[in-house]
Order: sequence, then C-alpha cells, then structure tokens
Amino acid sequence: MNVRYVAAIDQGTTSTRCILFDRAGRLVSIAQREHTQHFPNPGWVEHDALEIWRNTGAVVKEALRRAGATYADVAAVGLANQRETVVIWDPSTGQPVTPAVTWQDTRTAVLAEELRTAGEVGRVEELTGLKPEAYYAGPRLRWLLDHTPGLRDRAERGEVIGGTMDSWLIWNLTGGPAGGRHVCDVTNASRTLLMDITTCAWHPELLDLLAVPRALLPEIVPSIADHGTCTSVLPGIMIGAALGDQQAALFGHTCFSPGEAKCTLGSGGFVLMNTGDTQVHSTHGMITTVGYQLAGRPVVYALEGSIAVTGSLVQWLRDGLKLIRYPAEVETLALTVPDNGGCYVVPAFAGLYTPHWRSEARGVIAGLTSFINRGHLARAVLEATAWQTLEVLEAMEADTGIRLPALRVDGGMTANNLLMQLLADIIAVPVERQMVAETVSLGAAFGAGVAAGFWSGPPDLPRDPTPAGRWTPGLAEDDRAKHRGRWRRAVQSAMLWGPDGEAN
Repeated sequence: MNVRYVAAIDQGTTSTRCILFDRAGRLVSIAQREHTQHFPNPGWVEHDALEIWRNTGAVVKEALRRAGATYADVAAVGLANQRETVVIWDPSTGQPVTPAVTWQDTRTAVLAEELRTAGEVGRVEELTGLKPEAYYAGPRLRWLLDHTPGLRDRAERGEVIGGTMDSWLIWNLTGGPAGGRHVCDVTNASRTLLMDITTCAWHPELLDLLAVPRALLPEIVPSIADHGTCTSVLPGIMIGAALGDQQAALFGHTCFSPGEAKCTLGSGGFVLMNTGDTQVHSTHGMITTVGYQLAGRPVVYALEGSIAVTGSLVQWLRDGLKLIRYPAEVETLALTVPDNGGCYVVPAFAGLYTPHWRSEARGVIAGLTSFINRGHLARAVLEATAWQTLEVLEAMEADTGIRLPALRVDGGMTANNLLMQLLADIIAVPVERQMVAETVSLGAAFGAGVAAGFWSGPPDLPRDPTPAGRWTPGLAEDDRAKHRGRWRRAVQSAMLWGPDGEAN
C-alpha cells in the first residue's frame, strides 16, 4: 500500500483538529472545529463529549478532502488530547452519563484539601509523583460518582465506564458499543492520582483512597503501540499513538535525551523536560510525570511545570469582556502602548498551578489607575503568560540545576510576535519558535508513524534544526527586576483572594 500521510487528531481544550503530515514531517492539510465551553457554576468548566466526538468525525473528513486524500493514503492515526478531562459513559448505548469535566474545573478543590489535611500528601506523592490537587483526573471521577444519583452503584457493577478523552475517542473509533477498546495511554493515566508511576498500573491503595471502582477504569497501555483499528471516521486505519497533549509536544520536538525541554503555549502553558529513566521528584512545585512509552520499552519520565491560563485569557478578553473581536487583535491592541502602564493581570481563574499550587486563588487585575486603557490591559494579558513561564523555568532550574540556553516554543500563542519578544525579555534567554507550530499534533503523528513503520523509529524522525523565528532579550536587568517585584505582589494578592471573596 502506497501510503503518503500520517494523521493526527488533536482533541484540545477549545477545539478538535485533524492534521495530515507527510514523510518529511510537513503539514499537508488541517481542519479544526471549536466546541462549546460550558460554565454552569463559578469555577466549573464542562464540555459535551458527544459534540467533541461529532467534531472529530467532521475534522477528519475535512482534512482528507483538503489534501485530496483517501483512507488508503493514511498509514496510521495518532491521538493527542486535553489531559485530566474526564467523562463517564454507558458502553451499551455509547451515551455519556455525565458532562466532560475539564482540567480547568475547580469543583474538586475541597476533596483535594481533605486528602491533604488527612496526611495523605506524602504517600500520594510517593506513588504517583503528584500532590493531591484539584487539577488531576481521579478526583473528578470521584466527584461525578458522588454527585450523580445512582452512578456509583452502576460503576461498581460495571454498567458504566469512564476515563480521559483519549479513552473516550479510542473507544468510539474502535467500535463503540460494538466492541470498542477501553484503554488509556500511560501518559494520561499518570495524571489521574490513581496510577503507580513506577509500575504504571492502577494502584489498589489509590483507588481506595479516592473511592474509584476499578471496573470503571480502562486498561493502561503504552503511548506508542497498536491501540486497535478504526471502524469509523478512519475505517481500517490503525491507531498507532495516544498521548496527553503536552507529552505529544515533547515527542514532536524530538526531545529524546535527558535535559531536553519544550514549552507549549495554547489554552494553558506547559514546560516539559525529558529526565530519561529517572523520576525527578520536585521540591519547587514541579510535576513528576510520564513523558512517553514505546511498546516493549521502558517508560521515559519528564518533569513538568503547568500554567492553567495563557491563551484562554485572550479568549476571555474576546468572549467575556468583548474587548477584542478575534484573538490576533490582542497583539494589535497591545502595540498601541509602550508598556503595561503599571497594570498586571494574574489569571487565576482555576487557581494557580506551578509553582504555587493554590487552587483557592482567584484572578486579580493589579495596579489599576484612570490612566489604564484597553491597550495597557491587552499588554498585561500577554505579559501574564511570560511571567508565569518565568516562574516555571525558575522552579525547573532549581530542581535540576539546568538553565536552558534557549526556550523552544510551540502552540497557537506563538503566532503572536509581541508575546515572543516579551517572553524573551522576561525570561532573559532567547526564544525559538518552531517551524511547525502545531507540535502537539506533530508528536501524535510521529508516534503513530513509528508504530506503523512509516518511520523506522525515533532516530528516523525528520528534524528541522533551524527555528522559524528567534527573539533575544532586550530588557535591562534593573527594569526586569522592578517588574518582577510588581508581578510577585500581584500574585500574592491573588493568593489572598479566596473563591468566595474571603481572605485565605
């Protein structure tokens, strides 16, 4: 069979896309559809899993049409997905019995606090590499079981199944009610607080601690392996990879050696560093996680810093405040002023992640005066991403002793040239934008192509050593230190403001 392409399905926080890549790693065609963001209560963020499944079929069909391709042209498909987002469904009908509760949702903050006050932090961190936080998938499953009438009994009887979005898509792609595979890749499983990060298996102690029945959960499988054959959407095509989106980006950047790192700036922001076969347990708020696993090979671990809100802050300017009509307009608006006018935005919509881990924190706009206009606010929104990235890089350096000589970036926000310069100024190292900005999708495609033999293995994957853009620092150190101090005070204000407006 003369296959020409590998397909990637990137099921993200705000949209689902399908991209076809050729053997040189070049983007051939892309199709994308946004899905609705539901906010039923303050701090709650939900998606409709059926809408996402319908969009998946639509974008695959459109990507093939735009490339003039057929199923026979595709060697394999790889999946990347928004991590920590969960859904529970009835396998006899294929209908979700809960909304998809997203990784940005904070309703499990009380449960996470109960685990911490019960003295479970050390044991949970020992087994999972993670601290008990509202961020992770397991507490969301627990919440749904506790708050949906009759659901826990059904889960214990095996009448419903659940998992992260890779599980939902693979189950549907491989047959759904007619025998779909219920699996979860090891990178997504590592973000549940339910998997032993050393054995890569569901741990009975963790299942008991979070009261999640084993019958509900999928089988844990390697990231890059034969996950089954599609019976719909891409019939007859093998699913060759499934990775959490940020691990997919790590693979897409070909960060295969310990110490290599990447930064993805999409709805949220994520910095991952390959640590090889070593689990680096952070003392500075970083996450120990699984980087990826090829079938038949040992797990590769990573150290991660997570930022809850980056690109979604721009989306809030558009949809919430109506200050801009489309995301790219934020750069134009920010360029109307020379600086932020003394204004700082801390977007703790879902609490603060690395390095603070304060789920009760709430967003603040600090330094407001009558001088501040729309341009200053737009600039402060962009700077918020840069300051949060600096905090993550400082924590990573403190844990590893490695200072990155440059920061490799990808994701939708990297199209903003002003942000790239602000980022270089604030982190004080060069910023390099990759030729393929959609590195999450590229990583999923790379993994699927390796599993299908489209490429012989990681060393055979195409690499482009020349960045598409490079920005060097241009901010004087005294000015940087002054603004750093103001940012810290703004963050302290966010941590003092509790979810109900009460002081923490």
